[in-house]
Formats: sequence, structure tokens, C-alpha cells
Amino acid sequence: MSWADFYRRRDALDAVLELARHNPEGPLPFPVQAAAEFADQGEALLALHYRWTVRLTGRVGMAQAEAERDPGIDPVDAVAQAWRATAAEFPVLRRVLDSNADNFGGVLRQAVESEQRMLALAAGLADITEPADEITRVGAAYLALVRTAPSRDRHKVNRVEQFLRRLVHSA
Repeated sequence: MSWADFYRRRDALDAVLELARHNPEGPLPFPVQAAAEFADQGEALLALHYRWTVRLTGRVGMAQAEAERDPGIDPVDAVAQAWRATAAEFPVLRRVLDSNADNFGGVLRQAVESEQRMLALAAGLADITEPADEITRVGAAYLALVRTAPSRDRHKVNRVEQFLRRLVHSA
């Protein structure tokens, strides 16, 4: 793919999201610009999910690094906050993906399962040696909690909890 191709595809996805901004829960818009770059709506949806994944993995990586540096930060909370922050920064993209997840022959199924595994592993809720379907199941449950549980500021942990975490970390 040349840079010109990259920019055309980027602009086509931007056009999809701009149209979706008016009704993100509605059918996936597929303007002429997108039709020129993608074979069908399913391919465009996969490209949108890739855009989401790039942004999410960057934030999750930062959260993991921060949690590794500071034993007072719970990796489960850090990864949850990273997901929520990404969803808050890109609300139309997230809502378009959610509303179209089961459309177009389930084209997003593998991508969503991969995201669930990444979240479970990053949060430390699963180990890479476990079967993929088990990691996916844990990740799906975790993501459901992330979406529904109230956000907790990961930096506002009480002093006793911080002390106990340091003891456990040093053991």
C-alpha cells in the first residue's frame, strides 16, 4: 500500500465516521468515497476496528507500563481506565463498532475476540499459556464489567491499600 492509498483509505474511513456521527447506532454508512476504497461494508468495518485497536493498544500499553512502575496501581483498573478513556475519546467509532458487531456475516467476530484476549492478558487476568477460548471468555467477562462498572480513579487508592499492595508485590 502506498502513502496515497493510505491517505485515501483514511479519508474514506473519516467520511464513514462523519456520516455515522448523526446516527452512530444506525446502519453503517457507506459513502461513494468508502465504496471506492473498500470492497464492501464489512471490509470498511474491519478497517474501523483496526483503527480502534491501534488507539486502544497504545493506551493499554501505557497503562501496563505505569502499573509495572508503580505497585500501587492495579493493572485491572489501569487497563479498564485505558479502555474507557479510548472509548470516551472516540465515541462515534466505539458506537459504530458496537452497533455493527453482529452485522455483515459476523466479520468482526475474530477481531473482537482478539481484543478480548488482549485485554485479559494485559490486565493480568489470564496467562498466555491458557487455551485461547478460555482467555477469550475471561476477556469478554472483563470487558462486560469495564463497560458497566463505575470508573474508579486508579491513582486514588487509600494508603492502607497501597501499603498492602507493596507488601504483596515484595513477597
